[in-house]
This record gives sequence, C-alpha cells and structure tokens, in this order.
Amino acid sequence: MNKNPVAPARPIRPFLRWVGGKSRVLQHIVFRLPRGKRLVEPFVGGGSIFLNTHYESYLLADSNRHLVELYQAVASGRDGFVEMAKAYFEECYRTPERYLSVRAAFNAEQDALARAAQFLYLNRFNFNGLCRYNKAGGFNVPYGYPTRPPRFPFEEITAFSAKAEHADFIAADFAQVMCTATSGDVVYCDPPYLDPDSAKTFTGYSPSGFSMERQIELASISRELARKGVPVAISNHDCQTAREIYAGAEIFTFDARRSVSAASEKRGAARELLAIFR
Repeated sequence: MNKNPVAPARPIRPFLRWVGGKSRVLQHIVFRLPRGKRLVEPFVGGGSIFLNTHYESYLLADSNRHLVELYQAVASGRDGFVEMAKAYFEECYRTPERYLSVRAAFNAEQDALARAAQFLYLNRFNFNGLCRYNKAGGFNVPYGYPTRPPRFPFEEITAFSAKAEHADFIAADFAQVMCTATSGDVVYCDPPYLDPDSAKTFTGYSPSGFSMERQIELASISRELARKGVPVAISNHDCQTAREIYAGAEIFTFDARRSVSAASEKRGAARELLAIFR
C-alpha cells in the first residue's frame, strides 16, 4: 500500500533533468495519490513520483525507448552502467564539439548499454535538459554551455537502482500500459501538458509528439479504469480545456514553477491541476 501521507521532507532526487519533472510539486501530489499495492506510471519521465512514494511495486513505462533503456540499464546492472557513463563526465567532454560528436554517435549507436550512457551525458550537458527529436527520430537538442560542469550523479543513480528492485520498466504507449492495470493498482499519469492560455507547451519528449486526440483518449481510458475500480490521477495545466476533458474527476489545483523557456523572463509559476478519477 502507498504509505506516504505527505511528501518526504528530503525528497529523493532524480538523476536526470526532465522537462515537467515533479520534484518541485511533490507536496501537492504524493499525499493525494490513492492507496493501492502497485503504482502504474505510463509517463514515468524523470521518475520523481516513483522515487518518492512507497507502493509495494511499480510498473514504469514511457513511449521514449531511450529513457526506458537507460532505466533498465541502471536497474539491471548499475555498476557496469556507472563505469561506462562516468567517462563522459571527464573534462575532455565539456566542449560543444565533443557534445556534438557524442550526439552523432548516440543517434547511430547499436549497443543498448553504450546508448544509455550517452543518453545520460546528453541529458546533463544539453540545453535545459530537453529531450527532443527531429522528424527522422534523431536526438537534436543543442549543447547547453553549462556555467558549471555537470557532476556525475552517482548518489542519485544509486538511490534509483535500489528503488528499482521493486519496479518493472517497459517502453510502450500509454494506452497499452493503462489497459493492463488491474484491481489493487493505482495509475498516475503525467502526459505532455495542454497549452495554457494560448501559450505553446513543449511536447517533444518522443519523436511522435502528443495530440489533442491522445489527451481525450487518456481521459476516456481513465474513466473506464475508474469504473473497474482502478483509480487514476492525472497532472496537467489548469486550463479550461483540461477541466472539460477531465469532467467528472476530483480536481485539485496548485502553483508550480516551470523553466522550459529559453527566456528567463518567461519562466515562473504556472497553475497546475491534479485530476483524480475514482
């Protein structure tokens, strides 16, 4: 059962930077998640919710196969992954030229472990921690010119590895994952967000993007699961469209600081909601 009445005082930090990560809003989400034996996350992203809840087991999924591949590498062979990945954090890799070289290698890489190590490097050294792909499916985020050299996140990787002993990781579409949920499961969804007040939201987490039709499909599957006794919680921007799509759910709102925009003046608090179907 989930035993978290409140968010932990000292939350476990993800080892990835991830747009829309929930580290800053754990206190608004964790204690509201329904009780159950297994937490199912069809959009696991950076893993903040996974790391800071206490269900008996987890099914963690994402449509981004590179993300899932990285998590599988850490879960199944942390030491081998660390040995390969930490080499990318040496000083010789702290240049735009080396970054572009690793990015090109990543897009052509055939070995899963090597690709996972490269993905961690790209995530830590790129612009704003974005995960974006071109139409051909190639990772194309530019170098981030970090003001301070990113450190190798050994402690965070170790914490994730320990927690992953109780988790299964799969690369799959959210609809496929949600349809496997059964009695005793709780589903938490953190999809690419709807656009608030005509502002453009970043949705490039995977090559395919995320359409309005898929937002509606997510809500429909959530209602169906709730009718079967499987509660579903969904995070999104607090906007009129979201409230219409999630009609019938319990709605909780709160402020969340976001930092996706390249312009610092456009970063700041945004109103978010948590919709719970029971």
